[in-house]
Amino acid sequence: MHANRLHLLLPFALPAAADASTALYNIQSPALDKLLARATLVERVIGEDFQRTLPHERWVARRFGTVASGAGAADEAPLAPYMLRADGGEPGTSTWACVQPVHVRIAHDHLVLIDPASLALTDAEASTLLDVARPLIEELGVRIEAPKPTRWYLASDAFGTLAGASPLRASGRNIEIWLPHEAHTGERSRAWMKLQNEVQMAWFEHPVNEAREARGLPSVNSIWFHAQGAAQPVTSPFARVLSDAAATRGLALTAGVETGAPPASFAALAAAANGATDATGAGRDAGSRAHGSNGAAATTLVELDPFSAPYIEQDWGRWNEAFAALETEWFAPALAALQAGQLGELGLTLCGDTGSVTLTITRGDLRKFWRRRVLASLFIE
Repeated sequence: MHANRLHLLLPFALPAAADASTALYNIQSPALDKLLARATLVERVIGEDFQRTLPHERWVARRFGTVASGAGAADEAPLAPYMLRADGGEPGTSTWACVQPVHVRIAHDHLVLIDPASLALTDAEASTLLDVARPLIEELGVRIEAPKPTRWYLASDAFGTLAGASPLRASGRNIEIWLPHEAHTGERSRAWMKLQNEVQMAWFEHPVNEAREARGLPSVNSIWFHAQGAAQPVTSPFARVLSDAAATRGLALTAGVETGAPPASFAALAAAANGATDATGAGRDAGSRAHGSNGAAATTLVELDPFSAPYIEQDWGRWNEAFAALETEWFAPALAALQAGQLGELGLTLCGDTGSVTLTITRGDLRKFWRRRVLASLFIE
């Protein structure tokens, strides 16, 4: 292993208690069950129903030091500038918000945001829509950077302390309470509402949307504001970060640590590390390579996200399949590596849509047979 400590961050891996029996129906997870039973509980964050950020976002923000701990920072995850950096931009000292093209569906008596990933929006479609929206945005004196067609970044004093909700926090719900508002007053921002309305009108009956609807796809009929903040100096508790999430990668880049895509399995992670060792010709074992110059044990963070889409869509069959795959590809081989002494410590952070649980397991913990924690004890009401 490249690192003698591994931490798995698993967004939406923890169903609410009300959904647990359906989500975990017929699940066979002996490896995870043993890991959880013997683990040491590090942190349990309950969260609140109307927090506007997600538990895994708050977790990475705290771990990299973008927000101070404490009640006043409980709902903060100012991640847009780090997302911008991961996407190839440079945030500088400005305050940025991430803005994404979305579809808002008309329900019986309210509007519902759908998961942006379900749009299947191509870069070409997004670029065309951006070309329409850009002059409207710049006309209002708003600075825009769009290194990725499907994620834009806006900076403007007119938005002040506007607070938005993470798209996956609001997806599938009545959007009224999740719309951007001034953080300290709760008032809606007229500047943002004007911009949003102008973009919506410009996209109404646009050829891109007409072509999408002809193919049975949802139109792109609005934009969503979230993650506002300014970049701060950060430090990483991890030696390496493997994630597809722009926020997590951007934090790692800002902290100056190695980044990459998450591997498909624990075996792939180990094989890549062994290949790197062989390529250097260094005759050091995995544990030695994982220690920095100060002798401190290094940790690799791997963020795995097979759960978000099925969780948001309440597709518990697909969520169940993802859980079973993680048991085979990650939990069982990680348990075996702990038992063999090839892995010094495994950390697990399992998140829901309001709270999270973090645990650690060492080889010595596996011998603590009197520990009897079960997965159900981690569910968040």
